[in-house]
Amino acid sequence: MAEAMKNDESTTGNQSSGDGPPPPPPASQPLSKNAQKKLLKQRRFEEKKVQKKAAMKEQKKIESERKRKEWEEVLSGLSEEERSRLIESRKGVRKERMEKRSEEREKKIQRLAGAKQHGQNIVIDLEFSNLMTPSEINSLVQQIMYCYAINGRCTLPGHLWLTGCNGEMEIQLKRLPGFDKWIIEEDNRPYIEAFQDRKEHLVYLTADAENVLEELDPTKIYIVGGLVDRNRWKGITMKKAKEQGIQTAKLPIGNYLKMSSSQVLTVNQVIEILLKFLETRDWKTSFFQVIPQRKRCEANPQAYNVDSKGEENEAKCYSEQDENEKNGHLEQEENEKEGDSEGDENAKKVDQSERKRKSSEFESLPHG
Repeated sequence: MAEAMKNDESTTGNQSSGDGPPPPPPASQPLSKNAQKKLLKQRRFEEKKVQKKAAMKEQKKIESERKRKEWEEVLSGLSEEERSRLIESRKGVRKERMEKRSEEREKKIQRLAGAKQHGQNIVIDLEFSNLMTPSEINSLVQQIMYCYAINGRCTLPGHLWLTGCNGEMEIQLKRLPGFDKWIIEEDNRPYIEAFQDRKEHLVYLTADAENVLEELDPTKIYIVGGLVDRNRWKGITMKKAKEQGIQTAKLPIGNYLKMSSSQVLTVNQVIEILLKFLETRDWKTSFFQVIPQRKRCEANPQAYNVDSKGEENEAKCYSEQDENEKNGHLEQEENEKEGDSEGDENAKKVDQSERKRKSSEFESLPHG
Protein backbone atom coordinates (compact mmCIF):
# COMPACT_ATOMS: atom_id res chain seq x y z
CA MET A 1 0.00 0.00 0.00
CA ALA A 2 2.83 2.37 0.92
CA GLU A 3 4.57 1.37 -2.29
CA ALA A 4 1.45 2.18 -4.30
CA MET A 5 1.13 5.59 -2.65
CA LYS A 6 4.78 6.22 -3.42
CA ASN A 7 4.23 5.37 -7.06
CA ASP A 8 1.21 7.70 -7.18
CA GLU A 9 3.23 10.55 -5.70
CA SER A 10 6.03 9.85 -8.18
CA THR A 11 3.59 9.92 -11.07
CA THR A 12 2.10 13.19 -9.87
CA GLY A 13 5.52 14.71 -9.58
CA ASN A 14 6.47 13.61 -13.08
CA GLN A 15 3.30 15.15 -14.54
CA SER A 16 3.87 18.46 -12.80
CA SER A 17 7.50 18.56 -13.98
CA GLY A 18 6.45 17.95 -17.58
CA ASP A 19 7.99 14.47 -17.89
CA GLY A 20 4.64 12.67 -17.86
CA PRO A 21 1.53 13.08 -20.04
CA PRO A 22 -0.08 16.55 -20.02
CA PRO A 23 -2.94 17.16 -17.60
CA PRO A 24 -6.45 16.92 -19.05
CA PRO A 25 -7.69 20.14 -20.73
CA PRO A 26 -10.02 22.31 -18.68
CA ALA A 27 -13.71 21.90 -19.29
CA SER A 28 -14.98 24.06 -22.16
CA GLN A 29 -16.77 27.23 -21.23
CA PRO A 30 -20.58 26.91 -21.38
CA LEU A 31 -22.32 28.86 -24.14
CA SER A 32 -23.99 32.12 -23.22
CA LYS A 33 -27.77 32.36 -23.39
CA ASN A 34 -27.58 34.38 -26.60
CA ALA A 35 -25.20 31.87 -28.17
CA GLN A 36 -27.48 29.01 -27.16
CA LYS A 37 -30.49 30.75 -28.67
CA LYS A 38 -28.58 31.51 -31.83
CA LEU A 39 -27.47 27.89 -32.12
CA LEU A 40 -31.02 26.69 -31.51
CA LYS A 41 -32.35 29.03 -34.17
CA GLN A 42 -29.77 27.79 -36.68
CA ARG A 43 -30.68 24.18 -35.93
CA ARG A 44 -34.36 24.95 -36.39
CA PHE A 45 -33.62 26.57 -39.73
CA GLU A 46 -31.59 23.57 -40.89
CA GLU A 47 -34.37 21.21 -39.81
CA LYS A 48 -36.95 23.34 -41.57
CA LYS A 49 -34.82 23.41 -44.70
CA VAL A 50 -34.49 19.61 -44.71
CA GLN A 51 -38.25 19.21 -44.19
CA LYS A 52 -39.01 21.62 -47.00
CA LYS A 53 -36.65 19.82 -49.36
CA ALA A 54 -38.22 16.46 -48.48
CA ALA A 55 -41.72 17.88 -49.02
CA MET A 56 -40.76 19.26 -52.42
CA LYS A 57 -39.23 15.92 -53.39
CA GLU A 58 -42.37 14.08 -52.33
CA GLN A 59 -44.57 16.53 -54.23
CA LYS A 60 -42.46 16.08 -57.34
CA LYS A 61 -42.77 12.30 -57.00
CA ILE A 62 -46.56 12.55 -56.65
CA GLU A 63 -46.79 14.82 -59.69
CA SER A 64 -44.65 12.47 -61.78
CA GLU A 65 -46.81 9.52 -60.78
CA ARG A 66 -49.97 11.43 -61.68
CA LYS A 67 -48.63 12.29 -65.14
CA ARG A 68 -47.51 8.71 -65.71
CA LYS A 69 -50.98 7.38 -64.92
CA GLU A 70 -52.62 9.93 -67.19
CA TRP A 71 -50.27 8.92 -70.00
CA GLU A 72 -51.01 5.25 -69.50
CA GLU A 73 -54.76 5.96 -69.56
CA VAL A 74 -54.39 7.81 -72.86
CA LEU A 75 -52.40 4.94 -74.38
CA SER A 76 -54.83 2.28 -73.13
CA GLY A 77 -57.64 3.73 -75.23
CA LEU A 78 -55.66 3.67 -78.50
CA SER A 79 -54.95 1.04 -81.08
CA GLU A 80 -51.40 -0.29 -81.50
CA GLU A 81 -50.78 1.86 -84.56
CA GLU A 82 -52.14 5.03 -82.90
CA ARG A 83 -50.11 4.30 -79.79
CA SER A 84 -46.89 4.00 -81.79
CA ARG A 85 -47.56 7.27 -83.63
CA LEU A 86 -48.29 9.12 -80.38
CA ILE A 87 -45.17 7.79 -78.68
CA GLU A 88 -42.97 8.80 -81.64
CA SER A 89 -44.59 12.22 -81.74
CA ARG A 90 -43.91 12.74 -78.04
CA LYS A 91 -40.28 11.70 -78.47
CA GLY A 92 -39.93 14.20 -81.31
CA VAL A 93 -41.36 17.04 -79.22
CA ARG A 94 -39.07 16.20 -76.32
CA LYS A 95 -36.02 16.05 -78.59
CA GLU A 96 -36.92 19.39 -80.16
CA ARG A 97 -37.35 20.98 -76.73
CA MET A 98 -33.97 19.69 -75.54
CA GLU A 99 -32.25 20.92 -78.69
CA LYS A 100 -33.81 24.35 -78.22
CA ARG A 101 -32.62 24.51 -74.61
CA SER A 102 -29.13 23.46 -75.65
CA GLU A 103 -29.08 26.13 -78.35
CA GLU A 104 -30.23 28.81 -75.90
CA ARG A 105 -27.58 27.71 -73.40
CA GLU A 106 -24.85 28.01 -76.04
CA LYS A 107 -26.03 31.49 -77.02
CA LYS A 108 -26.05 32.53 -73.36
CA ILE A 109 -22.47 31.29 -72.92
CA GLN A 110 -21.40 33.20 -76.02
CA ARG A 111 -23.04 36.42 -74.80
CA LEU A 112 -21.44 36.16 -71.34
CA ALA A 113 -18.05 35.27 -72.83
CA GLY A 114 -18.31 38.33 -75.08
CA ALA A 115 -19.24 40.51 -72.09
CA LYS A 116 -16.18 39.23 -70.27
CA GLN A 117 -14.04 40.73 -73.02
CA HIS A 118 -15.96 43.87 -73.98
CA GLY A 119 -18.93 44.29 -71.60
CA GLN A 120 -19.62 46.83 -68.88
CA ASN A 121 -17.80 45.85 -65.67
CA ILE A 122 -20.15 45.78 -62.66
CA VAL A 123 -18.82 44.87 -59.21
CA ILE A 124 -20.79 43.60 -56.23
CA ASP A 125 -18.81 44.55 -53.13
CA LEU A 126 -19.06 41.65 -50.62
CA GLU A 127 -16.82 43.13 -47.93
CA PHE A 128 -19.81 43.83 -45.67
CA SER A 129 -20.62 40.20 -44.86
CA ASN A 130 -19.25 40.62 -41.32
CA LEU A 131 -21.97 43.22 -40.68
CA MET A 132 -24.83 40.91 -41.61
CA THR A 133 -26.65 38.11 -39.85
CA PRO A 134 -26.72 34.62 -41.45
CA SER A 135 -30.25 35.24 -42.74
CA GLU A 136 -29.16 38.50 -44.37
CA ILE A 137 -26.20 36.77 -46.01
CA ASN A 138 -28.55 34.12 -47.33
CA SER A 139 -30.82 36.86 -48.69
CA LEU A 140 -27.89 38.52 -50.47
CA VAL A 141 -26.81 35.18 -51.98
CA GLN A 142 -30.33 34.79 -53.42
CA GLN A 143 -30.11 38.30 -54.88
CA ILE A 144 -26.74 37.50 -56.48
CA MET A 145 -28.23 34.36 -58.01
CA TYR A 146 -31.00 36.46 -59.52
CA CYS A 147 -28.45 39.02 -60.82
CA TYR A 148 -26.58 36.28 -62.67
CA ALA A 149 -29.79 34.81 -64.10
CA ILE A 150 -31.10 38.14 -65.42
CA ASN A 151 -27.66 39.01 -66.81
CA GLY A 152 -27.59 35.73 -68.74
CA ARG A 153 -30.94 36.55 -70.37
CA CYS A 154 -29.90 40.05 -71.46
CA THR A 155 -29.10 40.70 -75.10
CA LEU A 156 -26.28 43.01 -73.94
CA PRO A 157 -25.06 41.51 -70.65
CA GLY A 158 -22.53 43.11 -68.38
CA HIS A 159 -19.49 41.42 -66.85
CA LEU A 160 -20.21 40.76 -63.17
CA TRP A 161 -17.57 40.69 -60.43
CA LEU A 162 -17.85 39.43 -56.85
CA THR A 163 -15.05 40.96 -54.80
CA GLY A 164 -14.17 40.50 -51.14
CA CYS A 165 -15.79 37.07 -51.32
CA ASN A 166 -14.75 35.31 -48.11
CA GLY A 167 -16.07 33.44 -45.07
CA GLU A 168 -19.75 32.58 -44.81
CA MET A 169 -20.54 34.48 -48.01
CA GLU A 170 -18.15 32.34 -50.04
CA ILE A 171 -19.44 29.15 -48.39
CA GLN A 172 -23.07 29.93 -49.21
CA LEU A 173 -22.28 30.98 -52.78
CA LYS A 174 -20.43 27.74 -53.46
CA ARG A 175 -23.47 25.80 -52.27
CA LEU A 176 -25.48 27.16 -55.20
CA PRO A 177 -26.00 24.50 -57.89
CA GLY A 178 -23.65 25.12 -60.82
CA PHE A 179 -21.91 28.11 -59.22
CA ASP A 180 -18.51 26.73 -60.25
CA LYS A 181 -19.63 27.03 -63.90
CA TRP A 182 -20.83 30.63 -63.70
CA ILE A 183 -19.19 33.01 -66.15
CA ILE A 184 -18.41 35.58 -63.49
CA GLU A 185 -15.31 36.94 -61.76
CA GLU A 186 -14.98 35.82 -58.15
CA ASP A 187 -12.15 37.45 -56.23
CA ASN A 188 -11.31 37.07 -52.54
CA ARG A 189 -9.50 40.40 -52.61
CA PRO A 190 -11.25 43.75 -52.08
CA TYR A 191 -12.02 45.60 -55.33
CA ILE A 192 -9.50 48.30 -54.37
CA GLU A 193 -6.78 45.63 -54.68
CA ALA A 194 -8.28 43.76 -57.63
CA PHE A 195 -8.39 47.03 -59.63
CA GLN A 196 -5.41 48.79 -58.09
CA ASP A 197 -4.08 49.72 -61.54
CA ARG A 198 -7.48 51.13 -62.58
CA LYS A 199 -8.46 53.00 -59.43
CA GLU A 200 -9.30 56.17 -61.36
CA HIS A 201 -12.01 54.23 -63.23
CA LEU A 202 -13.81 52.99 -60.10
CA VAL A 203 -17.25 54.50 -59.40
CA TYR A 204 -19.17 53.52 -56.28
CA LEU A 205 -22.95 53.76 -56.77
CA THR A 206 -24.53 55.09 -53.60
CA ALA A 207 -27.76 56.97 -52.89
CA ASP A 208 -25.74 59.40 -50.71
CA ALA A 209 -23.63 60.69 -53.62
CA GLU A 210 -24.07 64.22 -54.98
CA ASN A 211 -23.02 63.33 -58.52
CA VAL A 212 -25.91 62.01 -60.65
CA LEU A 213 -25.17 59.23 -63.13
CA GLU A 214 -26.38 60.38 -66.54
CA GLU A 215 -24.72 57.75 -68.72
CA LEU A 216 -22.83 54.46 -68.34
CA ASP A 217 -19.20 54.83 -69.39
CA PRO A 218 -17.81 51.53 -70.78
CA THR A 219 -14.37 52.43 -69.41
CA LYS A 220 -15.70 52.78 -65.85
CA ILE A 221 -16.12 50.02 -63.27
CA TYR A 222 -19.36 50.50 -61.35
CA ILE A 223 -19.53 49.16 -57.79
CA VAL A 224 -22.71 48.15 -55.96
CA GLY A 225 -22.57 47.62 -52.19
CA GLY A 226 -23.51 44.05 -51.24
CA LEU A 227 -25.40 44.87 -48.08
CA VAL A 228 -28.85 43.83 -46.84
CA ASP A 229 -30.86 45.97 -44.40
CA ARG A 230 -28.93 49.16 -45.05
CA ASN A 231 -31.20 51.07 -42.70
CA ARG A 232 -28.76 50.06 -39.95
CA TRP A 233 -25.74 51.28 -41.91
CA LYS A 234 -26.74 54.65 -43.33
CA GLY A 235 -23.93 56.27 -45.33
CA ILE A 236 -21.55 53.33 -45.01
CA THR A 237 -20.83 52.97 -48.75
CA MET A 238 -20.31 56.71 -49.18
CA LYS A 239 -17.95 56.78 -46.22
CA LYS A 240 -15.98 53.85 -47.61
CA ALA A 241 -15.64 55.42 -51.07
CA LYS A 242 -14.46 58.73 -49.59
CA GLU A 243 -11.83 57.01 -47.45
CA GLN A 244 -10.55 55.15 -50.51
CA GLY A 245 -10.57 58.27 -52.67
CA ILE A 246 -12.72 56.86 -55.46
CA GLN A 247 -15.57 58.45 -57.43
CA THR A 248 -19.19 58.15 -56.37
CA ALA A 249 -22.49 58.57 -58.20
CA LYS A 250 -26.18 57.91 -57.72
CA LEU A 251 -28.83 56.70 -60.14
CA PRO A 252 -31.01 59.54 -61.55
CA ILE A 253 -34.15 58.14 -59.94
CA GLY A 254 -35.45 61.52 -58.77
CA ASN A 255 -35.42 62.84 -62.35
CA TYR A 256 -37.98 60.30 -63.51
CA LEU A 257 -40.13 59.13 -60.61
CA LYS A 258 -40.92 59.77 -56.97
CA MET A 259 -40.06 57.10 -54.44
CA SER A 260 -42.55 56.40 -51.68
CA SER A 261 -39.73 56.39 -49.12
CA SER A 262 -35.93 56.24 -49.48
CA GLN A 263 -34.12 55.69 -52.77
CA VAL A 264 -32.23 52.69 -51.40
CA LEU A 265 -32.80 49.63 -53.60
CA THR A 266 -31.80 46.00 -53.24
CA VAL A 267 -28.68 44.70 -54.97
CA ASN A 268 -30.60 42.78 -57.63
CA GLN A 269 -32.75 45.84 -58.41
CA VAL A 270 -29.71 48.10 -58.94
CA ILE A 271 -27.98 45.50 -61.12
CA GLU A 272 -31.12 44.92 -63.19
CA ILE A 273 -31.60 48.68 -63.70
CA LEU A 274 -28.03 48.96 -65.01
CA LEU A 275 -28.55 45.98 -67.33
CA LYS A 276 -31.86 47.39 -68.61
CA PHE A 277 -30.15 50.70 -69.33
CA LEU A 278 -27.40 48.93 -71.29
CA GLU A 279 -30.14 47.51 -73.53
CA THR A 280 -32.49 50.50 -73.79
CA ARG A 281 -30.24 53.53 -73.03
CA ASP A 282 -33.35 54.91 -71.32
CA TRP A 283 -33.36 55.51 -67.55
CA LYS A 284 -37.10 56.04 -67.27
CA THR A 285 -37.92 52.74 -68.97
CA SER A 286 -35.33 50.97 -66.82
CA PHE A 287 -36.71 52.38 -63.57
CA PHE A 288 -40.35 51.68 -64.31
CA GLN A 289 -39.62 48.11 -65.44
CA VAL A 290 -37.56 47.23 -62.38
CA ILE A 291 -38.60 49.28 -59.32
CA PRO A 292 -41.61 47.65 -57.61
CA GLN A 293 -44.78 49.74 -57.51
CA ARG A 294 -44.84 49.59 -53.71
CA LYS A 295 -41.59 51.58 -53.66
CA ARG A 296 -42.74 54.34 -55.97
CA CYS A 297 -45.67 56.69 -56.32
CA GLU A 298 -48.30 56.04 -58.93
CA ALA A 299 -48.41 59.11 -61.11
CA ASN A 300 -51.44 60.34 -63.03
CA PRO A 301 -51.93 59.16 -66.65
CA GLN A 302 -49.44 61.75 -67.88
CA ALA A 303 -46.72 59.79 -66.09
CA TYR A 304 -45.05 62.02 -63.54
CA ASN A 305 -44.70 65.21 -65.53
CA VAL A 306 -43.19 68.33 -63.91
CA ASP A 307 -44.84 71.70 -64.46
CA SER A 308 -43.10 74.97 -65.30
CA LYS A 309 -42.60 75.82 -61.64
CA GLY A 310 -40.78 72.56 -61.11
CA GLU A 311 -43.52 71.20 -58.93
CA GLU A 312 -44.44 67.55 -59.29
CA ASN A 313 -47.94 66.44 -60.17
CA GLU A 314 -49.83 64.96 -57.30
CA ALA A 315 -49.26 61.27 -56.91
CA LYS A 316 -50.70 58.60 -54.77
CA CYS A 317 -47.89 57.03 -52.76
CA TYR A 318 -47.92 53.41 -51.85
CA SER A 319 -46.71 52.57 -48.39
CA GLU A 320 -43.52 50.51 -48.43
CA GLN A 321 -44.13 46.89 -47.58
CA ASP A 322 -42.19 44.78 -45.14
CA GLU A 323 -38.39 44.75 -45.46
CA ASN A 324 -38.38 41.00 -46.01
CA GLU A 325 -40.08 41.52 -49.43
CA LYS A 326 -36.97 43.22 -50.80
CA ASN A 327 -35.82 40.41 -53.03
CA GLY A 328 -38.28 40.91 -55.89
CA HIS A 329 -38.61 37.79 -58.00
CA LEU A 330 -36.47 35.78 -55.59
CA GLU A 331 -38.74 36.05 -52.52
CA GLN A 332 -38.46 32.60 -51.05
CA GLU A 333 -39.28 31.08 -47.74
CA GLU A 334 -35.55 30.67 -47.04
CA ASN A 335 -35.16 34.45 -47.01
CA GLU A 336 -37.69 34.57 -44.14
CA LYS A 337 -36.04 31.83 -42.15
CA GLU A 338 -36.14 33.81 -38.92
CA GLY A 339 -39.15 31.81 -37.86
CA ASP A 340 -41.67 34.67 -37.88
CA SER A 341 -44.47 32.29 -38.83
CA GLU A 342 -43.91 30.38 -35.62
CA GLY A 343 -43.89 33.50 -33.47
CA ASP A 344 -40.47 32.66 -32.09
CA GLU A 345 -39.82 35.72 -29.95
CA ASN A 346 -36.53 34.37 -28.62
CA ALA A 347 -35.17 34.02 -32.14
CA LYS A 348 -36.09 37.61 -32.89
CA LYS A 349 -34.32 38.87 -29.77
CA VAL A 350 -31.16 36.97 -30.71
CA ASP A 351 -31.15 38.51 -34.18
CA GLN A 352 -31.64 41.98 -32.70
CA SER A 353 -28.82 41.50 -30.20
CA GLU A 354 -26.55 40.27 -33.00
CA ARG A 355 -27.34 43.38 -35.03
CA LYS A 356 -26.65 45.67 -32.06
CA ARG A 357 -23.33 43.97 -31.41
CA LYS A 358 -22.24 44.43 -35.00
CA SER A 359 -23.44 48.03 -35.03
CA SER A 360 -21.24 48.82 -32.04
CA GLU A 361 -18.22 47.40 -33.89
CA PHE A 362 -18.84 49.41 -37.04
CA GLU A 363 -16.78 52.48 -36.21
CA SER A 364 -13.70 50.37 -35.48
CA LEU A 365 -13.87 48.46 -38.77
CA PRO A 366 -11.32 49.36 -41.52
CA HIS A 367 -12.95 50.41 -44.79
CA GLY A 368 -9.83 50.31 -46.95
